[in-house]
Amino acid sequence: MIESMYLTLLILSGLVTVSIVSSLLSLRIGAPLLLVFLGIGLLAGEDGIGGISFDDGKAAYVLGSIALAVVLFDSGFHTSLRSVRWAALPALSLATLGVVLTAALVAVPASYLLGLNWIESLLLGSILASTDAAAVFFLLRVGGIQVRDRVRSILEVESGVNDPMAIFLTVLLIQMLVAQPFHTEDLGQYIALHFLQEALVGSGAGVVGGLAIVQIINRLGVERGLLPIAALSLSLMLFAATGLAGGSGYLAVYIAGLVAGNSRLVAPATLRRFQDGVIWLAQIAMFVTLGLLALPSEFPALILPSLGVAAVLIFVARPLAVWVGLLPFRMTRNETAFISWVGLRGAVAILLSILPMVAGVENGRMFFNVTFMVVLVSLALQGWTISPMAAWLGQVVPPRTGPVERMELEIPGATHELIAYRIVPTSLVAQGQKLPRWAAPSLVVRDGRSFLGMSISVLKPGDIVWLFARPERVSSLDRLFASPAHEAETDRRFFGDFSLDPHAHMRDLANVYEVPILEEWQDLTAQEWLSQALGGRPGVGDRVEIGGMELIVRALDEVDSIKEIGLALERTSVDRPKIPFPPSGQEIWNWLRRFTKR
Repeated sequence: MIESMYLTLLILSGLVTVSIVSSLLSLRIGAPLLLVFLGIGLLAGEDGIGGISFDDGKAAYVLGSIALAVVLFDSGFHTSLRSVRWAALPALSLATLGVVLTAALVAVPASYLLGLNWIESLLLGSILASTDAAAVFFLLRVGGIQVRDRVRSILEVESGVNDPMAIFLTVLLIQMLVAQPFHTEDLGQYIALHFLQEALVGSGAGVVGGLAIVQIINRLGVERGLLPIAALSLSLMLFAATGLAGGSGYLAVYIAGLVAGNSRLVAPATLRRFQDGVIWLAQIAMFVTLGLLALPSEFPALILPSLGVAAVLIFVARPLAVWVGLLPFRMTRNETAFISWVGLRGAVAILLSILPMVAGVENGRMFFNVTFMVVLVSLALQGWTISPMAAWLGQVVPPRTGPVERMELEIPGATHELIAYRIVPTSLVAQGQKLPRWAAPSLVVRDGRSFLGMSISVLKPGDIVWLFARPERVSSLDRLFASPAHEAETDRRFFGDFSLDPHAHMRDLANVYEVPILEEWQDLTAQEWLSQALGGRPGVGDRVEIGGMELIVRALDEVDSIKEIGLALERTSVDRPKIPFPPSGQEIWNWLRRFTKR
């Protein structure tokens, strides 16, 4: 028994270690890391070189569900309320209407290519209907690209809240296949009531649970190292209790993380560091376990039908569902196309595909195998191409040189950060700009030697300066110590030829550049006009054409008001539609506005 324990521990720890080491290879060849974790599970499994036999679907589902709950809590914890305000309505539209449309559209190829009846086809469509939070959050936050605020917010919130609809549809269709408990006239009422129960109980439990987690963490008074463990255990308790109460535990933990992450907490830096490690372990455990459960020897007979389903999902169902879901919102064609492309399928779909096996659905293993291959295609094709696709569609905001190190300090009664900058030749301080008193460095590292900040009168390129500052002042520090964004050629092409005073009136802009504007715009400032043109929710990189020129949002302040505007004297190609159809919500909105003014 002891030898068996040692062997099991050796195998499990070895798999985790191999997964971590393989991340280095993944970063070098650009492969999606979550795809690598799945691959390690396949290689270690019964049909791989490891030969590990693992066929316990129930255990895999339980482990995957727990790991997914941890991922969702962390996802909510790192999502700002600003993102939710921007993205709530479009994300909810995609998480409900979008999921249903995707399931219905995927059911068509599933029926014809796999010979399934329509309930079985809808079941496969429901399994594949939701985007994967682990994959989306990983690729957007660790993938090394900075996507425009509005698009990133919609993708993050959608991936966090669209699981309940997919889970609900999957469970409902499995019940119809196994037990046939419904009369047709009762089905609509059952669906509406139970979905509302899951959504309302889940969201209510999430808000209450999040507030409770904040209060308990702040008042617990235990050793600081125990606080992250307490937060994790409380979130899992909330997940389980909500599920027992008939609500969506996944929605509850995501909302609880959102509430906790946007509240004032004791030791927030300790919590974040702990969660960074736990989230990696959860993702490795989830994807490797799901890889172990798969049997590649069963794949060949289903490869062609699975590729057909994947093609319809990626190129037809997801784009059409996103287009319909975002029509009421003024999104550009390129934004809609990018949101469609980042509809990655991952662990959620594979977890749901285990349910038909566990429930005893006929051909239950087939659902798992098809789903697994579709997920492999999605992670490989979409995950590998997100960066070039974002650049091609103009959704990447050029990076602005910022801190080389940034650490949150846990000082009772104050919120400060310890920040390090490497002085670059084009920075203001390297050119002799005098520093304000609040930006004085505490430590300067020059040529490998450390000096007190007060002993250095002139900062030179290559110096590393360390200083303390409040978080809201970091953007001002970037201006002083880092390269000004407008000096970079790529930045100039994106943010315009030069800056425009956000408080300048539109009538002055019209006079100087001979731009025709409406009478009601005369007394508006450029800041007010641009904000109105963007629907009141501007994001960095958003732009509006006026008289052949473009006004571009360069930066926002702490309350999301426009504080910097770029002016491009000629229309840039950034937002020029890269796909020929269909028209975006913004284009339809503009057409209706012009039509009503005739």
